[in-house]
Amino acid sequence: MLKNYLKIAFRNLLRNKAFSAINILGLSVGMASALLILFWMYNEISYDRFHKNKDYLYEAWNRGTFDGKLQCWNSTPQVLGPALKLEYPEVAAISRQYGRWFVTRVGDKKISSEALLTDPAFLTMFDFPLVQGSPQSALNTLNSTVVTQKMAIKMFGTEDAIGKVISIDQDNFTVTGVMRDLPPNTAFRFEYILPIDYLKKIGSAYEDWSTNSVKTYVQLKPGSNPEALAGKIRDITIRHSNKTEEHEVFLHPITQWHLYSNFENGKVAGGRIAIVRLFGIIAVFILLIACINFMNLSTARSEKRAKEVGIRKTAGANKGLLVGQFLGESILIAIIAGSIALMAVYLTLPAFNLLIGKQLEVPVSNPAFWAGAVAFILFTGIVAGSYPAFYLSSFKPIGVLKGTFKKTHSAFSPRKVLVVVQFSFAIALIISTLIVVEQIRHAQNRDPGYDRGQVVYHWITGDLDKHYPQVKQELLSAGIATSITKTASPLSSVSSDTWSIDWAGKNQAEKIDFDIFTEDEDLVKTAGLQLIQGRDMDLTKYPSDSSAVILNESAAKIMGFKNPVGQIIKDNGTPYEVVGLVKDFVIRSPYDRASPLVIEGAKSYFNVIHMKLNADKPAAELMPAVEAIFRRYNPEYPFEYHFVDEDYALKFEDTRRIATLTGLFAGLTIFISCLGLFGLAAYMAENRIKEIGVRKVLGASVMSIAALLSSEFMALVLVSIVIAIPVAWYVMNLWLNDFEYRIGMQWWIFAVSGLLAVAVSLATVSYQAIRAALLNPVKTLRSE
Repeated sequence: MLKNYLKIAFRNLLRNKAFSAINILGLSVGMASALLILFWMYNEISYDRFHKNKDYLYEAWNRGTFDGKLQCWNSTPQVLGPALKLEYPEVAAISRQYGRWFVTRVGDKKISSEALLTDPAFLTMFDFPLVQGSPQSALNTLNSTVVTQKMAIKMFGTEDAIGKVISIDQDNFTVTGVMRDLPPNTAFRFEYILPIDYLKKIGSAYEDWSTNSVKTYVQLKPGSNPEALAGKIRDITIRHSNKTEEHEVFLHPITQWHLYSNFENGKVAGGRIAIVRLFGIIAVFILLIACINFMNLSTARSEKRAKEVGIRKTAGANKGLLVGQFLGESILIAIIAGSIALMAVYLTLPAFNLLIGKQLEVPVSNPAFWAGAVAFILFTGIVAGSYPAFYLSSFKPIGVLKGTFKKTHSAFSPRKVLVVVQFSFAIALIISTLIVVEQIRHAQNRDPGYDRGQVVYHWITGDLDKHYPQVKQELLSAGIATSITKTASPLSSVSSDTWSIDWAGKNQAEKIDFDIFTEDEDLVKTAGLQLIQGRDMDLTKYPSDSSAVILNESAAKIMGFKNPVGQIIKDNGTPYEVVGLVKDFVIRSPYDRASPLVIEGAKSYFNVIHMKLNADKPAAELMPAVEAIFRRYNPEYPFEYHFVDEDYALKFEDTRRIATLTGLFAGLTIFISCLGLFGLAAYMAENRIKEIGVRKVLGASVMSIAALLSSEFMALVLVSIVIAIPVAWYVMNLWLNDFEYRIGMQWWIFAVSGLLAVAVSLATVSYQAIRAALLNPVKTLRSE
């Protein structure tokens, strides 16, 4: 019987080549799209879930009230981890983590790479296996280091790295372990590990409870009650700081680090999980739309198979056998489509990885993957074939064989409902794509408050700080740069913030968080900041500017200063005089409001040199001269520069990827939907070919016939537009609420999306309609 079913299935495929091709193409595109999304979703969901201790690993967070809001942050005091380990027996181990870039040297080879400074327990708490060395002892000495395989190759090539020496600044570190390269589904990013005690050597160790500078990870003992421990540790900072720090400590589980990182009013309020769910819904609907095509085309051809069903039932076939036969046919088509989809995924995955910025791969050596692929294909085949199977097997043999079987023309037939579902989802995706693109454009067109053009920065490494006056003088005198400044961080980021700013008239009960930026002098000129009051810092003319500050508008507003110049403020008790007021500029996310910012003078620390290049010459022509000067005064370190405008562009990268992915799958959804529409229109034209011939004989024009054949489909698309618009508006309104600087949803976005759907579907249907209308009626009516 099975052999007979297969023969019938293959004959039907070959007999109706065009419809079979449409079915297979639609299903394969839908399945490939869904598989790509599922690979991406699995990568997101599996972040840091491969650690064997995952059920016991937590990250310590702070919770406190600032600006009248309960806020959470995951930078903690360096003393928190040891205190947790010492005071609470439930804590099995802790590891503090501090990320920093260093220049590493081996002989003449010098590279800038990212280090993780952490406690020795990190190697046993987390599953980052060592291919050489012991996790228990690899970081037990101050001058030991563990490198990744990638870092070992960079520094030593094919030589054995164990026992080799790497120089960092003036210190030497011996390689005591080689770690397997980090997997793509982890939040950790580093190329080598140093003992956290090295912070003392570089002057970044803080023993107080007010400086939050590290991340603290906690491993609990099996059987511990996390909720009970959370109640015990809540006030640990308050107790140890003698109530000078009034925020609480809580634990955030490892399984939620990546997907649940947003907090509102002190509680988890989502994060990337919203994007994962969104694309999960997209995957389901794309696959469903592909299945709908199969259902529609199969039921549209019901009259062709009605006599077959009637004869089989008359010959004794029961409904169950017929359902099995039709489901078998759909599963066969799904197997063919699934095979094509898997090949398509394998071939397109490299391009997809470039698009999403990840390194996904098809796990062809994993038996679980193939079991899942088989289940996925069978599921698709059953879903696609279930409705046609039960529909076709329900025909009454008497009516079919007597010729009284007729198609229904109900206004609410299942086929029409399915077409509406298809296009509703496709139109909603088009609207969503346009809104995301407009939100990105809105933020990109926002005045950043400074001039990003021709501004270059270089981290202060080696002897650059010592020779800074000479470097600055040569760059200016040669006309390479028009102004230069030193800062704590690049213009595109903030390295520090504080709630210790004080001023006359401040409500001491109120905690307000201020971003801290620093400069020695000429920041306003170098960055092109818009000065509203006062002046920039100038150490030559005003030596006291080492104790000066510049405020942005938001900071001055919070402090209640209408004329801030001349006012005195304090940072942790250190007095500063306000010498200038600048317009708010974008230093964090371009989608958020500007934070209150204090720019402190030369008493502060500096990590970066910013240069405003001569605008009369292209940057490509100037950079070799800049490099020559830097290498002359800092020969032991590589010359590694960055453009501020490129850093600023990276702020849009994540949202742009969402827009690109949404647009890509919107296009595929439209393609699959129109593929089904094309097949339905072709079948409708074939069934009404004699009617079209009669109409032409009676004088109907080609355009009137095309309009007649297209009108039913256009009505369904219009209904889809009416359904899609409110759904898309609601969903995108929720998405936009995550941004403080956002667009309003303009009417033209919905109009353009609707017109695009109408135009594409009209072009799809019209081709078949016009083709049918152009046929010679003599040929179509010859058999009458």
